[in-house]
Amino acid sequence: MMLAAIAATLVSCGGGGGRPSFGDNEYPVTTAGASSADMQTTYPASIKGVQDVEIRPKLQGFLTQINVKEGQTVSAGQVMFVIDNNTYQAAVRQAQAAVNTAQQGVNTAKLTYENSVQLHENKVIGDYELQTSQNSYEQAKAQLAQAQAALANAKEQLSFCYVKSPAAGVVGTLPFKKGALVSGSNILTTVANISSMEVYFSVTEKEAMVISQSGLDQIPAVKLQLADGSIYPHEGKVTKMSGVVDATTGSVQLIAAFQNPEKQLKSGATGTIIIPRQSNNVIIIPMSCVSEVQNKKFVYLLDKDNKVKYTEIKVDPQNDGNSYVVTDGLKPGDKYVTNGITKLNDGMEIVPITPERYQQKIQEQAKAMSAGDIVGAMKK
Repeated sequence: MMLAAIAATLVSCGGGGGRPSFGDNEYPVTTAGASSADMQTTYPASIKGVQDVEIRPKLQGFLTQINVKEGQTVSAGQVMFVIDNNTYQAAVRQAQAAVNTAQQGVNTAKLTYENSVQLHENKVIGDYELQTSQNSYEQAKAQLAQAQAALANAKEQLSFCYVKSPAAGVVGTLPFKKGALVSGSNILTTVANISSMEVYFSVTEKEAMVISQSGLDQIPAVKLQLADGSIYPHEGKVTKMSGVVDATTGSVQLIAAFQNPEKQLKSGATGTIIIPRQSNNVIIIPMSCVSEVQNKKFVYLLDKDNKVKYTEIKVDPQNDGNSYVVTDGLKPGDKYVTNGITKLNDGMEIVPITPERYQQKIQEQAKAMSAGDIVGAMKK
């Protein structure tokens, strides 16, 4: 175990602050080769319910009942709040009484008209009297219709006192308490349909052009990383793309749909969209062999005379934390130093060895170290 620890210490020295002392100026060198890589692109994202509805009262009054709690699941049509409705109930009773009175008036006018028809047939009354009776009957029916309309309006006003959920979903915050005076300008709460969620993220204008040319259906299934770093268990699909470029940021908004059967996703939360992509014929190198100066990245390439050249490379901004995908500055067949780069200088001549031989020499040196050397290595 101690030998393994010392070997690990020597390896770390080789990749960072220096390298083990092998003699003969030996450095591990490998040849760049093309391969395929599973890459991913990430974008900051915000999560919203497919339907986020603001619940507002349609009239002014005092809250007498609050029938829901924050986070509660409600169904469409469920009564969430009740506003003081004594005045509206009285209006309904008054309108109902007016309908009853009008109905009696219709009944009386109908009897009078039917009797007038009989009298007219028997030549007891003339056309004028019959027409007058008919007009009275029609007027009574019109008054009944007017009273019924007033009753319907009164009932509708009363129904506004019972604030219902327009859709199934989850209740948001409840800023008002029982007894508060509310009106149409107040948002009593929100109801979010979270059976499925829409995750909003933005891409650059250049990326949006590529997506437009290939189509949204060519984007692979995407993943969602939550705020705690965990990956949401269900994959999503990009379904919408805005047709407008944000003039401020130069970005285009996309929307990915995710099913939410466990109701783990919450409307208003944030996360990170992960879009996987396959890169073919790329060069992948370890981060340990790359030095960075003023946001530029460099490697030491080996020429035919065994001299190293300090060479700038460009890499894909997305990485896995261990390796870089080189996009420029390195081609298949180029040889580069993998360890001990901090001890190198541009134009320096070295003795190249294989990475395998490098590891072997580390093991050999670890075995040959004295007790004092071991203590010193562990302190580094």
